[in-house]
Amino acid sequence: MLPHSTGKDDLLLSLGADAEKGLTAAEASERLTKYGENRLKEKKKKTMLRRFLDQFCDVMIIILLIAAVISFVVACAEGEKSEFFEPFLIVFIVVVNAIMGVMQESKAEKALDALKNMSAPHARVIRDGEERIIDASLLVPGDVIKLEAGDFVPADARLIESASLKSEESALTGESVPSEKDALAEVKEDAPIGDRTNMVFSGCSITYGSALAVVTATGMSTEMGKIANLLDGEEESETPLQKKLANLGKYLGIVALVACAIVFIVGLLNNISVMEIFMIAVSLAVSAIPEGLPVVVTIVLSIGVQRMAKRNALIRRLPAVETLGSASVICSDKTGTLTQNRMTLVRAFADGEEATEKISAENSEKIKRLLAYATLCSDGTVNFHEGKEEHIGDPTETSIVVAAHKNGLEQSMLNDKFPRVAEIPFDSDRKLMSVVNVISGKNVVIVKGAFDVMMSRCIKGDLEKAKKYMNEMSADALRVLAVAYKEIDEVPENPTSEELESGLTFMGLVGMIDPPRPEAKEAVAVCRKAGIKPVMITGDHVVTTTAIARELGIFLDGDIAITGAELDKMSDKELDENVEKISVYARVSPENKIRIVKAWQKKGQVVSMTGDGVNDAPALKAADIGCAMGITGTDVAKGASDMTLTDDNFATIVDAVKEGRGIYANLKKVVGFLLGTNISEVIAVFISMMVWHKSPFLSMHLLWINLVGDSLPAVALGMEPIEKDIMNEKPKPKAEGIFAHGLGVRIVLQGVMFSILTLIAFYIGWKVLPPKGCDPLAAGRTMAFMVLALSQAVHTYNMRTDKSVFKIGFFSNKYVNLATLAAIVLMSLVLFTPLRVLFNLEILSPVLYLIALVLIITPLGVVELAKALKLIK
Repeated sequence: MLPHSTGKDDLLLSLGADAEKGLTAAEASERLTKYGENRLKEKKKKTMLRRFLDQFCDVMIIILLIAAVISFVVACAEGEKSEFFEPFLIVFIVVVNAIMGVMQESKAEKALDALKNMSAPHARVIRDGEERIIDASLLVPGDVIKLEAGDFVPADARLIESASLKSEESALTGESVPSEKDALAEVKEDAPIGDRTNMVFSGCSITYGSALAVVTATGMSTEMGKIANLLDGEEESETPLQKKLANLGKYLGIVALVACAIVFIVGLLNNISVMEIFMIAVSLAVSAIPEGLPVVVTIVLSIGVQRMAKRNALIRRLPAVETLGSASVICSDKTGTLTQNRMTLVRAFADGEEATEKISAENSEKIKRLLAYATLCSDGTVNFHEGKEEHIGDPTETSIVVAAHKNGLEQSMLNDKFPRVAEIPFDSDRKLMSVVNVISGKNVVIVKGAFDVMMSRCIKGDLEKAKKYMNEMSADALRVLAVAYKEIDEVPENPTSEELESGLTFMGLVGMIDPPRPEAKEAVAVCRKAGIKPVMITGDHVVTTTAIARELGIFLDGDIAITGAELDKMSDKELDENVEKISVYARVSPENKIRIVKAWQKKGQVVSMTGDGVNDAPALKAADIGCAMGITGTDVAKGASDMTLTDDNFATIVDAVKEGRGIYANLKKVVGFLLGTNISEVIAVFISMMVWHKSPFLSMHLLWINLVGDSLPAVALGMEPIEKDIMNEKPKPKAEGIFAHGLGVRIVLQGVMFSILTLIAFYIGWKVLPPKGCDPLAAGRTMAFMVLALSQAVHTYNMRTDKSVFKIGFFSNKYVNLATLAAIVLMSLVLFTPLRVLFNLEILSPVLYLIALVLIITPLGVVELAKALKLIK
């Protein structure tokens, strides 16, 4: 039985479905066990073994393993047991790095899976006779679902009822124009997917209208599931910063190879053994390239994404984390984002009356009739359970339903008594919604929407008086909707706006308020201090919007508030000239939003834009950071966004910007630390080979320093708490590189400082104060090894902040404390236990340890002095 060519009644019977009551919870549970979850089969994940082996594909790791093999062959040839330690150490370090890589990859994957589950699509389903919102993965064949503009279709379904329905099916059919759908259409058995106009398909989206449908297939049985092998999901993309660092690694590699070639030639000319000079050259190459940097950057970004998730901001694309830190303009919707999204109908005006009336449990008959008509023209529903209210749908509509409920007018009773026979759904271009209900045997058109649009459509009613009360209510920050009606003889088969929304009789106004969120005012103040321009963009009346914007601190003296109509009349040049002064846009269309975004982007600003409707998707994509609403947002809007706000709160955007700035600041610290220490190793080895024809390190020394002295502190720096005054700084310009503000120069100077300290230590231990009974060269290398490794651990504290580390609390980052302690313990094991023999290190005299201690803490003093003299900003 094919669902598209089978009659509705026969199909419902075969599926065991009830169009009014839906399935029972017990039936749904049984079918879920039988058919499985409504998910597409995911791409097979890598096994742990495959992940482990993938870690050895890096060029530098391969070079190290080749060096280990050569070292092992030489050790076998020479027959010295101690010579076997070096190849085993290299292999040990490579394996440890691989294990760490696998652990981090697994951790990141689990974090992303958790985020996917948090942002999983939902479906409006009828079960046990009640409308519910459930996870789309729990849908089963036979479920009755509701669809409206902005929804993703959660499963293949046959339409039972439809009103002006259109579905965007390009993902399935390649057709760019939305397909018109009709529940009454008769479709042939052999009709292609694109011609099955009585069906909607999983993975497509509803662009217009509303519908009731019965699920016919789920998961891999859907049309999308049949071609799932072509839809392996998005490829993992690198962030702009990761790409820049990858290119930097290539340049450093070239520099390292040149340095290695020179060192190799100098070594050969000075009769250093080929094996020794080869191992030094290889180690130099590896130490020059911060191979751990991409991994650490990914870890820091992943930590940031998890932090943001805890603050109600779900990041869908990793590059958004970086971009957030640069946000300079936040264009925010009003309702639910800056306000509480708890619309309460507080006042109403009935045509022919002399005053507005407060909503209570005992309103006048005229107001009750107004509320009844407005409720009939609403799709939002409210479930009342034990004194609690569950609002489903548009908050404006649910506030009308609650006001009617207070007056004893139950929505279900009204819908049963006065059935709806036709409708034209609301859209943001018309700013109206219309229905046709049978009332007392007559076909009555009820229209609800914006008063300024409704005025031109009404031919009866005191519109001047209504306008006066509308302005009064708007001045009190109320959102005002107008209600009008007319009677018609026949119901059009395909109703149009021209037929239903003209020649109306004005009925009255309803005014509801959505109070500002308490935290929004503070968040706006934080924006101002951080150099971020807050802009309010809404579909509400300009007077209402400006009143709330002024209360929140968005609209200041000298600012401009304009309507979408006024914006349409402005040329691009006029908008460019005025965009920085405009703080409020009212009555805007989705096209207006795109113009606003582009006008700010022309000024070089990084724009964040919020949106919730299907028509907001283009603006969300055009913005540098698209923020979809998690509660009221449509699935289409979420799909087009970079970030979803699970609480629909403006303060969450500001928190996310703060986190973005903190993450970027930490990334700069990590990059500065790793590159500075790696450069110091290259300079020290290169200069020592040029001047004394001796290396201050053996290859195993550099490898141990890179494993212990670099990796752990770098990750710890990435977990540095966000500095308290980070939102007092201006946003980072769009084109600014990571090495701006002197970071590049600072990295080189710090590399030079460490190399000088290392060479001083090496020379003192080798030539000036070599301990008696020790190999002078080994003593010099012990000093160089100890000073470079431990001074880098101390330097971690320097990199925590551009201010004095003592001002923020020297030990206030527990992760840095633990990483430093671990580095000191591991270095001490090599320096002071029998392990030192394997590393060819010596026990030094007390005087040398004292000198080493002074050299180790020198970077702390030097950098603190530079900070005090404002050389580091």
